[in-house]
Amino acid sequence: MSEPARFERIDDVGVVTLDNPPVNALSLELRSAVRDAFAEGMDDPDVEAFVLTGGGRMFSAGADITEFASGRSNEPPTLRDLIDLIEDSPKPVVAAMHGNAMGGGLELPLACHGRVATEGTRVGLPEVNIGIVPGAGGTQRLPRIIGVQAALDIIVSGKPITAEKALGVGLVDEVVGEGGDLIATAVKLAKKLVASGEAPPKTRDRDAHLAEAEANPSVFDDYRKSIARRARGFDAPFACIDCVQASVEKPFEEGLAFERDTFQKLRTSDQASALRHVFFAERQASKVRGIDSDTAEYPLRRGAVLGCGTMGGGIAMCFANAGIPVAVREHDQAALDRGMEIIRKNYAATVSKGRMKQAVMDACMARITPTLDMEAAVEDADIVIEAVFENMELKKEIFTELDRLCDANTVLATNTSSLDVNEIASVTGRPGDVLGLHFFSPANVMKLLEIVRGEKTSPEALATALTLSKRIGKVGVVVGVCDSFAANRSLYAYTRQAGFLLEEGALPEQVDRVIVEFGFPMGPFAVGDLAGVDVGYKIRQHRGRPEGRYSDIADKLYEMGRYGQKTSAGWFRYEDGRTPIPDPVVTDLIIESSKELGIERREISDEEILRRCMYPMINEGAKILEEGIVQRASDFDLVWLYGYGFPRYRGGPMFWADQLGLDHVYEVMQGYYEEHHDWLEPAPLLEKLAKEGGTFGEWASK
Repeated sequence: MSEPARFERIDDVGVVTLDNPPVNALSLELRSAVRDAFAEGMDDPDVEAFVLTGGGRMFSAGADITEFASGRSNEPPTLRDLIDLIEDSPKPVVAAMHGNAMGGGLELPLACHGRVATEGTRVGLPEVNIGIVPGAGGTQRLPRIIGVQAALDIIVSGKPITAEKALGVGLVDEVVGEGGDLIATAVKLAKKLVASGEAPPKTRDRDAHLAEAEANPSVFDDYRKSIARRARGFDAPFACIDCVQASVEKPFEEGLAFERDTFQKLRTSDQASALRHVFFAERQASKVRGIDSDTAEYPLRRGAVLGCGTMGGGIAMCFANAGIPVAVREHDQAALDRGMEIIRKNYAATVSKGRMKQAVMDACMARITPTLDMEAAVEDADIVIEAVFENMELKKEIFTELDRLCDANTVLATNTSSLDVNEIASVTGRPGDVLGLHFFSPANVMKLLEIVRGEKTSPEALATALTLSKRIGKVGVVVGVCDSFAANRSLYAYTRQAGFLLEEGALPEQVDRVIVEFGFPMGPFAVGDLAGVDVGYKIRQHRGRPEGRYSDIADKLYEMGRYGQKTSAGWFRYEDGRTPIPDPVVTDLIIESSKELGIERREISDEEILRRCMYPMINEGAKILEEGIVQRASDFDLVWLYGYGFPRYRGGPMFWADQLGLDHVYEVMQGYYEEHHDWLEPAPLLEKLAKEGGTFGEWASK
């Protein structure tokens, strides 16, 4: 095996290259090799300076996260040891960055005496995304290089910036354009530092950029207030602010110690554990049985969407945003014009908020071709997505026509949220090309994409769908065929209990408050008003009443003409169009419904509300997992994280259940079943794991 770091000389400059594919993770082996490479150069009297660079496709993606659990991250040389070695080097060190320089992969360059990067390189400190703060001096050195405000923006958001922006804020000294030589540019800067005759400047000694914050200490409280809403419930963003504040208020070594202490506390926290789980879950989701690196894929040059309503238009925008030309077909001109105007307004709203340039909007609109001609829409398409009303006969009619019109190896997808994909595929002569692509509304915003694998869906079609999900910026989760698939099937278990809680004594505002305090962005009743009480009613009418009893209070709201935000009245009333206000009319309706059912209303605790809403959903997830509808528990977690806003810092429902203890969840569910019966019997898998001391995370569907 080759060494994970290489040392070579260019004239009198030693070049140390990180070589730990695929992302140059800063493992113990790489850290040791880098230390040894620098030692070789330090001992060579002919080496006057160093360039530190990365081999392969990037500088470094940062720490090897798997070492956090094993403790190897604390074995010498630690990342901090390397950073001290570089910063204290009597010979100048210049970082030459390309691709990505993230986390520890940026903390190393922050200690260097100069930094250059190729155009388009992304640099950042994303530790906040896994529930921690930078732990090797990032919060102390970055403010000293670019100033407190700019450093807060990078560290607290966790979002990377480009080399061009990094140049603007002073993070890099030079950007190497296309065709330029990164190493030659870095060598030139290193020689310039040597020629100055001065000792290499240490980042820790650069205090000038801290002066503005020292004169205006309220900057930190102001920043906390500015992120309060979007960072609600998360610990790490506020800890990041505390650490940057320490860089201003404490001597460097004390600030470094404060950062390290904060890092260690967060690293072992429940939130960090949950966020690491999500980090790995997102990467595991694309590892699907029957698909490997050798699986062939169909091209994705053009798409077609059948239907230009709310869903179809949003799907078309996803293609256009990703640079994929797409045809949109409707059955009549009025519907087509209406749909295209909604697309245009959606883009215009983004432009007006400064999140998109007009030229980008124009390019996106140009990629969308509206048409009434089915044959013209699909003739050159590599993937066709049907997005019409949830009607099996209509969908089968469309797929029969697609089977006739489309070329071989065209992926034929249905956006159904509940119907049997196998039945839809059965009307074609190519069921291997058929699958479900269940987008969530609004499709151009929501990140979840349920990829529904039919009984005969080919590996090639499935692999193509997974690639499509990445290209259009979605989190694709492969699920099997069942009524309503993984997402909506488990959602019903959650909302059904919310309705029963109203009949038994709760009110919408209490239920929603409990769910929001748990970490969801909205409670189930505010969500119902946003989606439309009328929409839910029509779905129930079309599909028939669910098996078993369900609360019909929502049906009564519909009959009263209370459709939600669109009518300024639903479960709540709305004076400004968006803010839910408890309504005595709804309270009276709920109380009357309880009387009609012969239910004596009682006081319901917040704890019961949370358990009654969450545990049945987890129970349904256990059934979905055991049936093989999802391949792993973490896939189900992603469904809820990206489909319904389950709090990310809790890791997803199955991870959260494992943290609670499945014996506890089973015991509570068994108690509910004995009291209420009706769909609350503990799932066999939940019972099995609870009695064996197992977890969902350890269990894999066979």
